[in-house]
Amino acid sequence: MKNKKPDNKRSKQAATGPYKVHLPGFISGEVGLGDVIKRATSAAGIKTCGGCAQRAATLNRWLVFTGGRSR
Repeated sequence: MKNKKPDNKRSKQAATGPYKVHLPGFISGEVGLGDVIKRATSAAGIKTCGGCAQRAATLNRWLVFTGGRSR
């Protein structure tokens, strides 16, 4: 097998923080993607499992919805 160079994409993202999606008028404050999925599945009647909290935390570190533009 060939040795691949390590991809620094993840380490760069971790240093810069989560991606932020601005949704003015829809959200007040900040809500992570994991929290959105947790609320939607809970509302649909799906019971949480052992890995749900870990997945939610990982998704929250990846993408955050904000209510307004950050300055």
